[in-house]
Amino acid sequence: MISRGRAQKSRTGRSERQWVSFLAHPTNDRLTAGNPILENALMAGKIIIERLEFQGRCGVTPEERRRPQPLAVDLELECQTEPASTSDDIHHAVDYAQVADRVIEIGATQHSALLETFAERLLTLLFAEFPIERAKIWVRKLAPPLEHVIGSVGVQLERSRLAHQIQDAGPTPARFLTQQLHRLPKGKALDVAAGPGRNALYLASHGFHVDAMDRDEQVMTQLAATAKQRNLPNLSVRTVDLERATDVRPEFPKQEYDVVIVFFYLYRALFPALIESLKPNGVLIYETFTIDNYVHHRHPRRWEFCLAHNELLRLTSNLRVLSYDEGEHDSSHGPGSAFTAQLVAQQAGPSRLPHETT
Repeated sequence: MISRGRAQKSRTGRSERQWVSFLAHPTNDRLTAGNPILENALMAGKIIIERLEFQGRCGVTPEERRRPQPLAVDLELECQTEPASTSDDIHHAVDYAQVADRVIEIGATQHSALLETFAERLLTLLFAEFPIERAKIWVRKLAPPLEHVIGSVGVQLERSRLAHQIQDAGPTPARFLTQQLHRLPKGKALDVAAGPGRNALYLASHGFHVDAMDRDEQVMTQLAATAKQRNLPNLSVRTVDLERATDVRPEFPKQEYDVVIVFFYLYRALFPALIESLKPNGVLIYETFTIDNYVHHRHPRRWEFCLAHNELLRLTSNLRVLSYDEGEHDSSHGPGSAFTAQLVAQQAGPSRLPHETT
C-alpha cells in the first residue's frame, strides 16, 4: 500500500514500488515461465458453507430473545487448500463439519441483541480456531418480526485475519490448548494463574464449567465482565494469592476438576495440590518456559522461573503422561518462537475395556 506519497518498505528493505519494478523485470518472466512470482506462490482456495440453519436467540427486545427463532449463516472461508489436495488427509484441511458444529454451538447457546454482535463473535471464533486467512460471513433472520418483509434480514461482514487481529484486542487461546482440546474430558475445568483469561474463555465457549484463578483482583474483575458480555455464565473467577506461605490449599479441593490447565506460570510448591485436585482420569495441561528460553532470549527475567530439562516430568511423575514435548515451539503470543515444555498428563482412574466404552 502506498501511503501519503511514501512507499512503505518490506522486511527486506525494498519499497513496494521497488517490488513492482522487480516483478516486472524480463528476467523474472523467464524464471517464472511467463507468470508473475506471486502467481506461482501457494494459492488459496475457499471453503463455502451455504445456509447453515439453527435455532438461536437474537433480538433487541427481551421478548424477541426469549424465544428461539430460525437463523442462517453463510460462510466463505479463504484458506490454503493445496496441502489437503496433495495429501488427501482431513487433518491438512479446514474441516467444514467442525466449522459448522462450532457455529451452531455458539449460535444455539449464546444470546445477543444484534446480528452484528453475533457475526463478530463468529469471526473471532473462526480466526481463533481454524487456519483461515479471510472470512466472509452472512448472518440473517429467516423469519424476522417485520410485517412487510417476506424474505430474510441480516448483515454481511468480510475481513482478513490481519484486519481482525488489529480490531480484536482480545488475545487468542494458547495454541497448545487448542491442539489438545480433543483429549479433554468435558466437565469442570480450572485455569490456574489465568491472567486476562484467554484460555478460560476458550474452554467456557466449548461448554466447560470453568473456574479462573489469579491473584490480580482487577484482572479477575475484568474477566468476569468479559464473560458476562460474551454470555458465558459457566465461567467464574476467584482472586487467590497462589504464592502465599501456607500448607493449606482450600482453593484446590481434592478430586474436584476434570481438567486443570496452567500456562506460562511456575510455582513448584503448587504441584501436589494441582494433582490432587484432579478427578480420577482427569487431565492436566501444562506449558511454560524451559531454561533454554532464558539462555537464548533472557526471558523470563530470572532463570528460577524456568523449568530445568525434564523437570516437568519429575514434578508430575505420579500422573500418566499422554503427551510431552520439550523444545522450541511457535509462540502463542505472536510471531517468533519460544523454548517451552508441553505436557498432557492424566490422573489415575478406572480404566475401561474397549467393549465397555459408551
